[in-house]
This record gives sequence, C-alpha cells and structure tokens, in this order.
Amino acid sequence: MTPTVYFIGAGPGDPELLTLKGHRVIGEADIIIYAGSLVNPEVIAHRKPEARVYNSAGMNLQEITDLMIEASEKGLMLARVHTGDPSIYGSIREQIEVIEPQGVTYEVIPGVSSFVASAAALGKEFTVPEISQTVICTRFEGRTPVPDLEQIELLASHQTSMAIFLSVQMMGSLCERLMTHYPANTPVAVVEKATWPEQRIVRGTLADIAGKIEEAGIRKTAMILVGRFLGEEYNYSKLYDATFTHEYRKGIQE
Repeated sequence: MTPTVYFIGAGPGDPELLTLKGHRVIGEADIIIYAGSLVNPEVIAHRKPEARVYNSAGMNLQEITDLMIEASEKGLMLARVHTGDPSIYGSIREQIEVIEPQGVTYEVIPGVSSFVASAAALGKEFTVPEISQTVICTRFEGRTPVPDLEQIELLASHQTSMAIFLSVQMMGSLCERLMTHYPANTPVAVVEKATWPEQRIVRGTLADIAGKIEEAGIRKTAMILVGRFLGEEYNYSKLYDATFTHEYRKGIQE
C-alpha cells in the first residue's frame, strides 16, 4: 500500500544534504510537520503553496499523531520532517506505536546524521586501521536516564571513536567521567550546527575542551566527537595497498 505518512530525515542542516526521495516527498506533501527548532526552514522551502505546515516544537505527541491519522483518513500525504536521521534520537517509534494500530501506512526515509556530518566537517574518518574500528553513538545522562550498562564510563572503557549527542551543556561532567578510561590528552572536537552557514568547530582534549566550550558560549545543537581518530596518528588500510591481493586486483610483489 502507498504510505500516507513519511518520516523524513532532513539531514544536519544544509538543505542540499536532503535525499532526493525526501526532497520529492516534501514537495508533494499536503501536510508537513517539521522540527522547527532544529530543521533548517530551507529544507521545506520547495513545498506546495497550499501545503499545511506545522512546527512540532510546540506540539505534543497526541497533536502530532492526530494529524497523521487525519491525513490517512482523508487520503492526504503527510511529511514528518526530523533533523538528521530519524532513527537516531528521532522519537519516531512512539509516533508509529500510535498510528500503526489505526491502520495508518508509513515509510521512513533516512537522512544524513549530524555525527557523520561533523566528521566530514573535520575531514576525519571514524575507523582508522589499528587505531579504531568501532564507533559508539550515545548521549550523556541528563533528564532522560540511560540504561545501567550504557553509562558513559562503561562505554569509555573501550577507548574507541565516540560520537556524543545532546550533551554539550554538561561538558565538564562528561569529560570528567570520560577520563576514567580515556587519557586526559585524548583529542576532542565539538561541532556546533554542522553544515549550517554558522557552523563552528572547537578542538581540544578531554583536559581542556570544557573550558573552551564555555568560552565559546556553545550551549546546544552541537556534536561531541572523542577519540584517537581525531589525532595525527594514521595507518594505511590494506584496501589500496599496492602489494595487497584481493578479488579484484593482484598485488605487486615487492
């Protein structure tokens, strides 16, 4: 069945990072609900003139899902536009749990997450041979708790690449707890509003980044990246090693 509700990842900010499919659906939608406190308005600028637009920043769950059910009943297309990728801190499941029993058909259209947009802004790769082959995406405990086994100290014990969402306002406490396992000189980068025109990058270490963030006045909409992948260490992969043989290429014998 053709979906009536589309959960769309708007990407981190730059409207050109919206997928072609997401762009098409927004342009065809009769109703648009977008996260106005986070999504760049340019992402929905190409909408139909007659499209009804709602800013979810001032709405509760019932108000949002009532619109989705209404759209389904009237045969209208609704675009629910989330920042980044809707599968990461997008709160889409609670919406789906309400509309699915009502027979509302839906589809999720992925988007570019801020954690990969931040790495791109830094020109860094999360997975560097012999340095880090794992990326942990998480958030620091605040008003919403995290499971016991996902406490930041336990995650830090792996000393791998880490992308920390929704936590810049607690930078001092976060760094203290990360340093229970990471060395104090571990590189850190904070990217505020990645890919927006006003994007800012602050670099430092776990020992000094909190002070730098305080001085910069960064309070929200920022991604925290932690790990040796941000440093100067580097090992080349085997993929393009001239002496490495694989299915598509025979290596040169030294």
